[in-house]
Amino acid sequence: MNLEWLREYCLALPHATEKVQWECLLFCIGGKMFLLAPIEPDTYKFSFKCSEERFHELLEREGVIPAPYLARAKWVACQEYNALEPAELREYIRESYEQVMAKLPKKTREKMAKTAQKRSATGKKKRARKPASRKR
Repeated sequence: MNLEWLREYCLALPHATEKVQWECLLFCIGGKMFLLAPIEPDTYKFSFKCSEERFHELLEREGVIPAPYLARAKWVACQEYNALEPAELREYIRESYEQVMAKLPKKTREKMAKTAQKRSATGKKKRARKPASRKR
């Protein structure tokens, strides 16, 4: 597992987008982030939102810490890509995505549902974009 694996999985989720902010790659749904990964080396590789129960469970594991700046909102950070098994991580990312989606305004969720219906009717699938290049 690596950043590219995370990127491919996150962008495969319906309506997921990515953007670069705070020297991190943010994966969002409806403009709200559900996973972030620092671009430059940091004390952690990626972080994601989780339920209060899951937050406390995950903090008991080796290599999982409270996410810097976001722990009060129940975000955890993994210090290494292999801190969680791939299947397990996919489940946690999906849960993060669904929690954020559930908090979006009803109109936003309805608009996304209509877009998904149109897309499935035409048979078109959204292509994953390459990450935005950073200028220094």
